[in-house]
Amino acid sequence: MAGRHFLFVPGPTNVPDRVLRAMLVAMEDHRSSKFPELTLPLFQDLKKVFKSTDGQVFIFPSSGTGAWEAGFSNTLSPGDKVLASRFGQFSHLWIDMAQRLGLDVQVLEEEWGTGVKPEKIEEILRADKAHAIKGVMAVHNETATGVTSDIGAVRKAIDAANHPALLFVDGVSSIGSLDFRTDEWRVDLAIAGSQKGLMLPAGLGIVCASPRALEASKTAGLKRVFFDFNDMIKANATGYFPYTPALPMLYGLRESLKILFEEKLEHVFERHHVLAGGVRAAVKAWGLKPCATEPKWYSDTVTAIVVPPGINGADVIDAAYRRYNLSLGAGLSQVAGKVFRIGHLGDLNDLMVLGAIGGAEMAMADVGIDVKLGSGVGAAQAHFRAHVMAKEKKPTEQERFAEVHPEGVLND
Repeated sequence: MAGRHFLFVPGPTNVPDRVLRAMLVAMEDHRSSKFPELTLPLFQDLKKVFKSTDGQVFIFPSSGTGAWEAGFSNTLSPGDKVLASRFGQFSHLWIDMAQRLGLDVQVLEEEWGTGVKPEKIEEILRADKAHAIKGVMAVHNETATGVTSDIGAVRKAIDAANHPALLFVDGVSSIGSLDFRTDEWRVDLAIAGSQKGLMLPAGLGIVCASPRALEASKTAGLKRVFFDFNDMIKANATGYFPYTPALPMLYGLRESLKILFEEKLEHVFERHHVLAGGVRAAVKAWGLKPCATEPKWYSDTVTAIVVPPGINGADVIDAAYRRYNLSLGAGLSQVAGKVFRIGHLGDLNDLMVLGAIGGAEMAMADVGIDVKLGSGVGAAQAHFRAHVMAKEKKPTEQERFAEVHPEGVLND
């Protein structure tokens, strides 16, 4: 099919041409004296994305799932108790990993379409007088349902209970796209993957570990070899790795970080919020609803859209792919067939999102959903245009005066 494929799954995301070009490098000696010129700045620049000065960043040649395992295996021991909320496929998979590694997981079952409930966490931690719970697991952005949880509120709940549990946060589909504050929220293990907001192919699992997590690694009893923090710490200190790193990915990471810093992180977050607002405006115009049950849960990186009764969401996805060269995200597990997902994160802009919305409209109409063609596109256009016009609006004389003299009043 002519033209570029429209990739609108919530990961892997579009890889910018600059990043692709940066990855076209000849292989080199990863133990040369020049190699640290590439790697040492990466560790520091990633800390800026995580918003951490105290943490230590580890880059593993793996997916985000590998970063999950690294976080557990370096800080916990067999039989340790952890507390986790389950409200989507990825929080479920994370819990499944913890159980398979030999951890005792106390699961808080939440409605899919909602997220972490800090008040429940606080109640359970207050009752844990013996501090048997060693960690609290929280998915920041649940990709399956398009839900974002308040990690700052989770930290407040832990503090209110005066509990020493480590805070583990899955930021795979948020870090690099949504505001994530590792130090401020005192996240002990923050997990990211290269194929989402960092705009790279899959292949890097990234962990930011707090000083408390690093201290816990000294006595943690879970077995680890490939994911051992201590091996990484020794090698990373001088810019090397304990085994062969994914060289082209590191060059791509350097370029993707440049792109993020050129745009400025706060502008990246604002852009994602605006793009998400356009998609949500389209969903409303279609007469449909997001899987997220309330606006407080809405994700700025992915929207899961509930299809009408009698319609299979997989049919929408298939029609979009075969007929219009558009990839949409599938419903998973409990919401399989009930939703389709539009990913709006990474290297995207207004017009690209409008194309995805237009393709989704046609695919929905093709499978029998009563949707007016152009309705969602028009709603999103109005949303995007309003944002642009608001940014370009020239201040009045009164507003200019107030900026310079906030305490004064301009008389006519």
